[in-house]
Amino acid sequence: MPLPDKNTAWPPTAPEIRTALDDWAAWYSSNPDKIADRYYWRSTRIGQYGMQPVNRPSQMRGGLIGQLARFFWGEPVPFGEKRTKLHIPLAGDIARTSADLLFSEPATLLADNKDTQERLEELQETGFNRTLLAAGEISAALGGVYLRTVWDDEISERPWIDAVHADAAAPEFKLQTLMAVTFWTVIAVDGTKIVRHLERHERGGIILHGVYEGSDVNLGKRIDSFDSFPETKGLTAVRKVDIGRLMTVSYTPNTVTARAWRDIPGTKGLGLSDYQGSESLFDALDETYTSWMRDIRLGKGRIIVPSGFLTNNGVGQGMTWEDREVFAGMNIPPTEQGNMITLNQFKIRNAEHKATAEELIRQIIRNAGYSTGTFGDDADGRAITATEIKAKEGRSMSTRARKAEMFSVSIPDIVEALLALENTSLFPGQGVEMERPTVRFQDSVQDDPLNLAQTALALRQAEAASTATLVKLTQPDLDTDAQAAEVNRILAELGRAVNDPTTTGGSGGGFPGDSGGPGPTGP
Repeated sequence: MPLPDKNTAWPPTAPEIRTALDDWAAWYSSNPDKIADRYYWRSTRIGQYGMQPVNRPSQMRGGLIGQLARFFWGEPVPFGEKRTKLHIPLAGDIARTSADLLFSEPATLLADNKDTQERLEELQETGFNRTLLAAGEISAALGGVYLRTVWDDEISERPWIDAVHADAAAPEFKLQTLMAVTFWTVIAVDGTKIVRHLERHERGGIILHGVYEGSDVNLGKRIDSFDSFPETKGLTAVRKVDIGRLMTVSYTPNTVTARAWRDIPGTKGLGLSDYQGSESLFDALDETYTSWMRDIRLGKGRIIVPSGFLTNNGVGQGMTWEDREVFAGMNIPPTEQGNMITLNQFKIRNAEHKATAEELIRQIIRNAGYSTGTFGDDADGRAITATEIKAKEGRSMSTRARKAEMFSVSIPDIVEALLALENTSLFPGQGVEMERPTVRFQDSVQDDPLNLAQTALALRQAEAASTATLVKLTQPDLDTDAQAAEVNRILAELGRAVNDPTTTGGSGGGFPGDSGGPGPTGP
């Protein structure tokens, strides 16, 4: 299916999805200006995306439009006043934590072929791990992320993998499988004129490029020359690479299903953001903290004194008494009975605001699928084991496992496409045997080595585990061959033969120390 060649509305996404993506992007930015701008303009875009705002009559409306306009961040700042709204960047913290749970310890790519394995390791060492960290964060914030193969002779002699945000893509699914996707990038803005570069990927290694000049809500006319802009110089309108039925893009949804728009055709393969359903709670949290700070600002102590107690600094210089921050002068005679110095301290509702903020944070974190302990220290300063951490953070661990399952499909998809691409004529002599790799995710909560050693000692003293089992317990990061070699070294140091029946439970073959045969018998 070719790129559009005539004027069309843009972006080509359903209004409900586009609105949600713009909301999530605003919260993810953690930028108060972007959030305020988003909710100030948003109320008039419901139903007609791209419509210009009116003079705030929506503040008085009922229904959805009025509700959105009455968001804390949707309220305009009165003329002549400065904005005092406070923003808590919890949305950005959620996205970052999601990525850390998955990729703070790099996932491992595994292949059977030795040369292929070396290429996978090189790929990870040259930036793919950082790309996955970014992808994990983008997916949590925007409901999904695209991994794309790219290449540029001026940058590298080999292709690499890039992450593309979900709010700059128009995907096409068939039976929840990505069949094609169109990415767009704004490369020039001149007043109301916007120039976009469109890049479409289809199955079978087909990549299409196009440059369009339009407006904020319209794609506009197609520009024939790619050399008019440095960002597109050297591109060709159609390119096909020989990678079989593979696709040069893979998509990772953040959730298994998209409950918010399951009734919209063609969206069955999309995911939802961790923020979905919490937008109003983010808004309420910022309002709570703003109110708290307002109490602090207005609750400053004041000393009320008669005007006669103040020092006259001359014409136009005002009057002072001690610290100007704490006095408040009143025009009353200093000799008036009872009108002496009075200290006034306003109440700051600290406990009420703190309790409200903590409850909102708990609800937001729970709705995102995490445990509150993941975002703070609930151990009261005491050391806790990995088992205790996993018990406290069970909800976070379940969400992590679900997201890992999503990436365990999309990562092999795009790496296999990259290996296939390197075997084409574009990269002569650089290819290795094409093999679909497997992904092994590291445990985000590591057991304490001392606790593992104590457990191994107890099992050894109870004669309840073989040497091989103890090596697997204490060094789970080693592969099978490395664990077997470690067992051999331990047995050699103990002066025992590797196949000694008294240590392995049998003779010959299998994993040293773990052959499963009968053990030594008593007298």
